[in-house]
Amino acid sequence: MILDREDAQLHGTATGAGPTVLLLHAGGEDRRVWVPIADILNQRGFRAVAYDLRGHGTSTGQATTLEVIADDVTAMIQHEPAPLVVVGASLGGLAAIASLPHTAGQVAGLVLVDVVPQPDSARVRAWLDDRGLRDERPELVDNILAHGTEPPAIAVPVLLVRAGPTSPLTDADVDRFHTANPTLTVAHIPSAGHLIAREAPAELAHLITDHATYWL
Repeated sequence: MILDREDAQLHGTATGAGPTVLLLHAGGEDRRVWVPIADILNQRGFRAVAYDLRGHGTSTGQATTLEVIADDVTAMIQHEPAPLVVVGASLGGLAAIASLPHTAGQVAGLVLVDVVPQPDSARVRAWLDDRGLRDERPELVDNILAHGTEPPAIAVPVLLVRAGPTSPLTDADVDRFHTANPTLTVAHIPSAGHLIAREAPAELAHLITDHATYWL
């Protein structure tokens, strides 16, 4: 399926039947990373929708700011029947958070995959540099890291799924996010690195389905 935007076409895939779970991949990935997770969601009675973010996979457009990606996510959510659950990994999670003020009443819950807003920018830049990732989209990285200093309060239930010790997240990042969102639920998949959807799809899928069932 294709979602037309003013300056891009977003290519997506929908599988299964039931309440919708929208899956948003990390920067540098594409919607194919969600295939094994979508299979489990389908088996548990959910419809799984996954798009390539702009500038990724087969989607067109330029991924230069968080705002434009968040606008795309808002359009994705508004295109789907409500209520739905949104799952965002890294870049996808930040875009999902930024879209929430524009999708009130449509999102029943949010799963953040190893990402919280406003981490320490110097540490994140160093983490990306160590892995040679910052040069891929430097304009987007700079834009994201320039966003504020305090985590927002989120109006929907949130599950944060944390990776193991190689994650760029720290306990301090999570504590700050938890202070702003006291009802936050945190789960750990210690065997996985930052890209949990790729490294531990079955464990992540079961966390998503358990919480989506409760929220919906």
